[in-house]
Amino acid sequence: MTRVAGIDCGTNSIRLLVADVHPDTGELVELDRRMTIVRLGQGVDRTGRLAPEALERTFAACRAYAEVIEELGAHTVRFVATSASRDAENRQDFVDGVVAILGVEPEVITGDQEAEFSFTGATGELHGDDRRLVVDIGGGSTEFVVGTKHVEAARSVDIGCVRLTERHVRHDPPTAEEVAAIRADVRAAIDLAAETVPITETETLVGLAGSVTTVAAIALGLEEYDSTKIHHARISRARVDEVVARLLASTHDERAAIPVVHPGRVDVIIAGALVLAEIMERTGAAEVVVSEHDILDGIAIKTAEDAP
Repeated sequence: MTRVAGIDCGTNSIRLLVADVHPDTGELVELDRRMTIVRLGQGVDRTGRLAPEALERTFAACRAYAEVIEELGAHTVRFVATSASRDAENRQDFVDGVVAILGVEPEVITGDQEAEFSFTGATGELHGDDRRLVVDIGGGSTEFVVGTKHVEAARSVDIGCVRLTERHVRHDPPTAEEVAAIRADVRAAIDLAAETVPITETETLVGLAGSVTTVAAIALGLEEYDSTKIHHARISRARVDEVVARLLASTHDERAAIPVVHPGRVDVIIAGALVLAEIMERTGAAEVVVSEHDILDGIAIKTAEDAP
């Protein structure tokens, strides 16, 4: 077993996984997993730059993660950065800060690489040879990946819960016009993904990341967030639509009062839920299989495979 640390820095959150991984089988024993909402992508869609306060929030989380990594003795660290840092003009400020704190340079990966990591992490424990569509709904982008044991086709498109909220939402709850604008953006992005990924030619829809797991937790009626109940839960399209309707009718304070909604997702969960609902509508999926294992697990597995 190889002890590795994987860090996934996205538009909305930064996450750490320290695990012992068998490099040949991909078997993973989790030692520490944590998530911090840092909103690195704050304003990037509008300004094209990472905000100083967003960088400092991210660096503070990195300093905390560095302590965990040292305590657990993970000598191989891989830091993967996704949508927000791909889009930012001042990405070098981000890179320099991460190197100073963690001693490793963040890999600002492509959307296709992001999709491969997500697929590896999400499907490693799933049995059977059914063809799967894995969707990773992030803060700035969404990845569509089709495959069985391996990736057949993938596409990353620029729709995510933070990007869509900042682009369209000015009222609380959002107006019908704002919701329509979000849905239009999502449908256009799905059309783009469908040009290269056979999203309607699969048997199973697998959903990843915070928007999906939060919708699942609400749909399951959980009083507190419980990843063991959410992982591999099957949520019907009807239940997803019910959750969307509830969120669309709620104010910020009402969403904040839902015990399974993380404070950092209160303002963006509506857009994230709409992305999931539109994907299910377009693909005709009767249900979504929810996975708590995602790009972070894929990063750890790939890191162990590549370790000397």
